[in-house]
Amino acid sequence: MTASDYLLISRGQWDDSASKEEVQDAIDRFYVWYEQGLADGVLKPGSRLEQRGKQVSRSGITDGPFAEAKELVGGYWFIVAGSLDEAARIAAQNPCLAFGLTLEIRPLEAARARAETVTNETPSAWR
Repeated sequence: MTASDYLLISRGQWDDSASKEEVQDAIDRFYVWYEQGLADGVLKPGSRLEQRGKQVSRSGITDGPFAEAKELVGGYWFIVAGSLDEAARIAAQNPCLAFGLTLEIRPLEAARARAETVTNETPSAWR
């Protein structure tokens, strides 16, 4: 089985009912999990994201991000796995899941974009 890279996107906010100590413990355990995953070759480096940002579109450049607070992306990492299911099993070991964060795992598309290929960006009228 050939290993592929999968993008792991961290979303959400900590549970209001959790104490700061409980959340910090989960964060500390995350970094142990993360460092071990790097050492084992099942994770690749990623990063937390700052709260500030810009949105760039044909309308210009504006301040952002603009997602609802519950959908904000907090960070990203990469998982190296033989399948999407395996990548999800690796991500499911993240200790921060117990306190409200969710993780989205997406395969990286190796092919170059083409207008006739149905993708996330394809308008429904073209499908």
